[in-house]
Amino acid sequence: MQEDGQLIEREKGTPRGGVISPLLANLFLHYAFDRWMAKRYPQVPFERYADDAIAHCRTEGEAQEVRAAIAARLQECGLELHPQKTKIVYCKDDDRRGTYSNEKFDFLGYTFRPRRSKNRKGKYFVNFTPAVSDTAVKAIRKEIRSWNLHLRSDKRIEDLARMFNPVIRGWLQYYGRYYRSALYPPMKQLNRSLARWAERKYKKLRGHLRRAAHWVARISRRDSKLWAHWQMGERRGSMAGAV
Repeated sequence: MQEDGQLIEREKGTPRGGVISPLLANLFLHYAFDRWMAKRYPQVPFERYADDAIAHCRTEGEAQEVRAAIAARLQECGLELHPQKTKIVYCKDDDRRGTYSNEKFDFLGYTFRPRRSKNRKGKYFVNFTPAVSDTAVKAIRKEIRSWNLHLRSDKRIEDLARMFNPVIRGWLQYYGRYYRSALYPPMKQLNRSLARWAERKYKKLRGHLRRAAHWVARISRRDSKLWAHWQMGERRGSMAGAV
């Protein structure tokens, strides 16, 4: 390790940003947490990704017990629970109608919380289900802004689609697996960026953002497969051209 130009011998831990660090951390937690949980609480299902984990308890009492036991186990291993991020969450839905201080949580870019859903018969009900998190949406919006589409007037719309569709498909395939409509707002932002691009590229559209938006909508209806997000939704064209 290097600090202020001086090389310091490392006695513990792994180098930050080192390629081996995630692997070593995962191996450590496999024995410190995964195998311990499976042996100590075989009745409690759990998921872990890196240092984030979820344990599914049946009652609040069991959750309190498991949380205390995990804290003690990690302390034995030289680790500790994050005081703000570690919490007990009540998975509220139509079958669990109580109230609790925490009724949602984030995991792997999703926010899990009570949501109004519709079953196959068209009946609405409350379900505890995931959708893209606010943090992930902000990251998507930031990425779209970084593309500076309005400054790429040297490109055709087909060129832009080839450049950015792989990223958009990745978002749709991952975050759109559950509650896909939560992706509509950032995808509408993308359509607005395309409208600003068209406004700068074509003389007949300059100074007419609304007209440019209608132009994008016509293109989307004519070729809905050009941009990956134009195919979103159960109804054909529900996302195409939306501004």
